[in-house]
Amino acid sequence: MSINVQGIHGTEIKIFSCNSNRKLAGDICKELGLKLGECTVKKFSDGEISVSLNESVRGKDCFIIQSTCDPVNDNLMEMLIMIDALKRASANRITAVIPYMGYARQDRKAKPRDPISAKLCADLITTAGADRVLTMDLHASQIQGFFNIPVDHLLGSPLLAEYFEDKIKGHTDEYICVSPDLGSVTRVRKFANRLGCQIAIIDKRRPEANVSEVMSIIGDVKDKKVLLIDDMVDTAGTICNAAQALVDNGAVEVSACATHAVLSGLALERIEKSPIDEFVFLDTIYLGEEKMLKKFKILSTAEYFAKAIRKVYTDEPMSEMYE
Repeated sequence: MSINVQGIHGTEIKIFSCNSNRKLAGDICKELGLKLGECTVKKFSDGEISVSLNESVRGKDCFIIQSTCDPVNDNLMEMLIMIDALKRASANRITAVIPYMGYARQDRKAKPRDPISAKLCADLITTAGADRVLTMDLHASQIQGFFNIPVDHLLGSPLLAEYFEDKIKGHTDEYICVSPDLGSVTRVRKFANRLGCQIAIIDKRRPEANVSEVMSIIGDVKDKKVLLIDDMVDTAGTICNAAQALVDNGAVEVSACATHAVLSGLALERIEKSPIDEFVFLDTIYLGEEKMLKKFKILSTAEYFAKAIRKVYTDEPMSEMYE
């Protein structure tokens, strides 16, 4: 899917990448038939971020591809400084393409004197000079309202559903889609409707951050092949506890999928020991060889993001991307 670099407005498109997911950035450029913009993103000896643009961006339509994953603060600062560099170099429009947005779980005051870090990050991105944000599967969709600039919020579930559609074709009655918590029910219901499967829900309580305890299963999973669906996996406590509870309640097979593979702490160890047979992720966060397990299947989002970037660049409607 090549793109006319001059566009309908005569402004040239430029795509840049910081350091968090250069592979995805390169794959997106291949889909668009473009060359990745030349820039240098490194650190000074004291740890400060240094960004240098090695080509002119004056009057250009610029896109920065950067997930704010681990190391979260470094990746966030790289993106902010890159935006500032483009703005000061007279770029015509700057779109921050954030496949995974960190700090998105802190979207409200859960208890007195809590910060709302997602709002702070939205303000930082806007103040740095971004004109638009393109992201995927925010942990809470209302975060779109924290920005005072347009936000295109893509969904990863269609890509995951397409993978499982091919896998279970003609055997939907053997499968059931399961939400690992109450917060993912809407996502799982849409996923199940596309596959033609029934749903079940795991009711849990969380005594403290990153600690979950399965309470009960709403729905019948006995003798079923289970698809666990979530937006992100961090320490993997919730989804691994859910998988074990499903097996204890008669499930014969457990597969899991999520958009974002955060995978911090004991996540890899827990997943390896869990009854999950296959774990499917999208490539919004780059996983090096050290984090790849035999259970993992990584699906590319490059074509999806390339299509969205093309629509933003040419001012085409984005509505079909959300359907």
